[in-house]
Amino acid sequence: MPDPSIPQTRTSAEVSQEPESTGGHGVSRRTLLGTAGATGLMLGAAGGAAGYAAAPAPATPLTSVGSNRAMFHGKHQPGITEGLQARGHLAAFDLAAGAGRKEATALLRRWSTTAERLMAGEAAPHDDTDVARDAGPSSLTITFGFGHGFFGKTGLDKQRPSALDPLPDFSSDHLDKTRSDGDLWVQIGADDALVAFHALRAIQKDAGGAARLRWQMNGFNRAPGATAHPMTARNLMGQLDGTRNPKPTDSDFDQRIFVPAAGEPAWMANGSYAVVRRIRMLLDDWEKLSVFAQEQVIGRRKANGAPLSGGGETTPMDLEKTDAKGEYVVPLNAHARITRPDKNGGAAMLRRPFSYHDGFDADGTPDAGLLFVCWQADPLRGFVPVQRKLDRGDALSQFIRHEASGLFAVPGGAAKGEYVGQRLLEG
Repeated sequence: MPDPSIPQTRTSAEVSQEPESTGGHGVSRRTLLGTAGATGLMLGAAGGAAGYAAAPAPATPLTSVGSNRAMFHGKHQPGITEGLQARGHLAAFDLAAGAGRKEATALLRRWSTTAERLMAGEAAPHDDTDVARDAGPSSLTITFGFGHGFFGKTGLDKQRPSALDPLPDFSSDHLDKTRSDGDLWVQIGADDALVAFHALRAIQKDAGGAARLRWQMNGFNRAPGATAHPMTARNLMGQLDGTRNPKPTDSDFDQRIFVPAAGEPAWMANGSYAVVRRIRMLLDDWEKLSVFAQEQVIGRRKANGAPLSGGGETTPMDLEKTDAKGEYVVPLNAHARITRPDKNGGAAMLRRPFSYHDGFDADGTPDAGLLFVCWQADPLRGFVPVQRKLDRGDALSQFIRHEASGLFAVPGGAAKGEYVGQRLLEG
């Protein structure tokens, strides 16, 4: 039902039935709507018609995309359970030479203050660039994490979680160390590119002399409202990506994704661990395959994500089903078969990626793929066992290359009046 407090746009047929005159103001309703052009129609039920009088009109409400807001304070940090955003930035920082716990504490205070303001749609607390002046919060989230090296530099080695031990080497790794790891990690997501960039710039400026940028990556997803109804995102291979993601409504969701309140170390209560991988897709090779061959690699229909064993996207995959020749309809090396939690000791992780495209190599090969971000309560029981199994025979492996990697401890959310990481830095 339309919100009666918000002006509604009307169809051209409805407008055509109205008189041309507005009753002495000299501006016809049709003319006014016409000059609004695409803007009025695009805003739709969220604030389309600007009014009929020639007098100054009241401020037009933001569209639903711009007005959507995520909360900074809470049990968990933002940017984990929220839906995929249209634009994302990932960045890692190293503490500057000589910077220690004192400087890190001041930095996390600054970052938390800035994040809270920007996520509310407000200006940065100082030296705002005005890049996002005209926009609302646009579902902005800013998430902070700590890398392995952070603890030694701040004298907090005893507080470093065992789950933060370096990831093992995998055969598909071709890692660029300069674009991997880092003392501090920041994830930014928003449904507006300028809002996301504004946040990235503010966070970078706040680092000041305490930390220097180690690496930064840019990503994107489909824009909200681009499909007729909400659906699982597609990656640059054209496949639905994230069909079997754990859902917050699952009875064991918190157990799989978040560190328990009574877990160890205590400062990680209600936090999570993020594995970050820059996965290049070898699209020239992938796109040479027929759709049938692509589906054999993945184990799902490209059109709707349904398993090759039949049904719809969410239909359980029948791994034992065979065809007339006695062959498994879901190949033994299909990506979807290998990654199933019930085939990996129940291992589960919440995938929340961004696609990326960083131009083309000199020979025209696209530098594109996935900024893979996954969340779990323990990476040694989540990401690692699944990736080890993929290493041993995943059909998708020949079409992808892992080029950067990082593992970060992401503490629980900050309560009102707290900053992120306070329980670690002041514990």
